[in-house]
Amino acid sequence: MLDSSALRQKLQANEVVFGINVYSGAPAAVEIAGQKGLDFVFIDAEHTVLGLDSPMERMILAARLAGTAPLVRVPDSGAVGLRKALELGAAGVIVPQVHTAEQMRRIIAATKFPPLGRRGGDSSVRSAGYGGPGFDWSSYTEQANRETLIIPMAESFEFFEEIDDILDVPGIDAVHFGPADYALSRGIEVDYAMNHSVVRMAMRELVSKCRPRGIKVMLPCFPAESTKVQELMSEGGDMLLLGNDLGFLHQGCANAASIALSTRRQA
Repeated sequence: MLDSSALRQKLQANEVVFGINVYSGAPAAVEIAGQKGLDFVFIDAEHTVLGLDSPMERMILAARLAGTAPLVRVPDSGAVGLRKALELGAAGVIVPQVHTAEQMRRIIAATKFPPLGRRGGDSSVRSAGYGGPGFDWSSYTEQANRETLIIPMAESFEFFEEIDDILDVPGIDAVHFGPADYALSRGIEVDYAMNHSVVRMAMRELVSKCRPRGIKVMLPCFPAESTKVQELMSEGGDMLLLGNDLGFLHQGCANAASIALSTRRQA
């Protein structure tokens, strides 16, 4: 069973951590990721059929059972969704389309209990251990404020126009750089490998601004190869995403189809 502080402890020790994106909504994907020793799973509720409901709950429980930290990308920066993801048991939230410092302040207000924010509370939820005899509000809120990971996404030119003001908002643990949406916002070719000079410059600016503030940087590693891992680590990446479950399914099915085609030709 996952120790909810394990991922944070690794990051505080300046260890590089590794995970995968999960789009399928299949609990087996997060269980396998945990069984294989990955540090976290990036469970997507922005671009998938998953909501912040019972299917998501099963994803989070599967991750915790397998010992990998469930980070949930919520659909948007609305306060209700942020709170529900955390109450379901997410180790942290990844927040898409963050553009301004004021928006970032609202995100912190929604995810941190007073005095750090204005998150609403209820003891009858997973994150509070469902309350009951011996439940202590002070211990619960202090632990949640200390251990919950808040990860906005830098994926637009607007983010970079306000980058200093956004990163100065207290409570940010890491920032995920989204090269696809960033490229789209700039009207340039999408390049997950981040080789395009404009995309690479933005990634480097993000790292340079985060590092002195003690904020970690999450980057997609494409292609998911050791040489690319070394490259992104040298660039300052702290949390690396090594592919996604649908990509792995594509690879497996392509391999199966190749074997089938070869066999048919020989028959």
